Amino acid sequence: MRHKHVIQMSGGAGSFLAAERVKAQHGTHDMVLLFADTGTEDPDLYRFLDDACAHLGVPLTVVKDGRTPWQVFFDEHFLGNSRLAPCSKRLKQIPCRKWLEAHCDPATTTVYVGIDASEKRRLPGVIKGWEGWRVEFPMCDEPHLTKAEMLDELRKLDIAVPLLYRVGLEHNNCAGLCVRAGQRQWLLTLQAFPDRYAFAERQEQEFRAQFGRDVAILTETRRGVKRPLTLAELRRRFEDGTVRVPVPVPTSAT
Repeated sequence: MRHKHVIQMSGGAGSFLAAERVKAQHGTHDMVLLFADTGTEDPDLYRFLDDACAHLGVPLTVVKDGRTPWQVFFDEHFLGNSRLAPCSKRLKQIPCRKWLEAHCDPATTTVYVGIDASEKRRLPGVIKGWEGWRVEFPMCDEPHLTKAEMLDELRKLDIAVPLLYRVGLEHNNCAGLCVRAGQRQWLLTLQAFPDRYAFAERQEQEFRAQFGRDVAILTETRRGVKRPLTLAELRRRFEDGTVRVPVPVPTSAT
């Protein structure tokens, strides 16, 4: 029986370059590019996936729960944050696992994840999440690449760098509204995509009002006490100059 190679295509540079390394080692005849669509992605992510799949010569396989991250938060009465994000499990892990169970045999399948060497701390959790399946991390093998070097690789292949990277974000997912991100990313999103930030701010406020909880996506620690930091408060601090966007947003980089 032939061995299947299933790459978890997140829309990020790491997962694409992981697929490139798998292609170099195993070819593409038994390669699957599996993408879990959260329904909230930046339009340029889909363009990038199209370009990546065309370069690899493998069609994209898409799975979808049908809900958005915010719908998951309201359904589960839990606001996602950097510590725990139920959206990742409901919208990515479960749909992908269902596809694997329906189409693949664990004995003859390897799942590949694009985590790189700088994120090795995440490996045990990912391996546990894919229990029952063989998981490999091609970007943790040498040569190790920084994010800047990964983006340079895209340029060498004449693949346009995704928009979210171009404005300074670390990850190309959830249109810059990933609840796992910290204040730096949210400030960059506020500057680059104020309408998107305003939407997330309204959703957070609605969640707080509906469930009567003093919770927020972000937190801060003052005088040793950790407390919620709402998107509304972060925006007010940005507007009055208390906090600043950490890096300027490029407008013409590719």
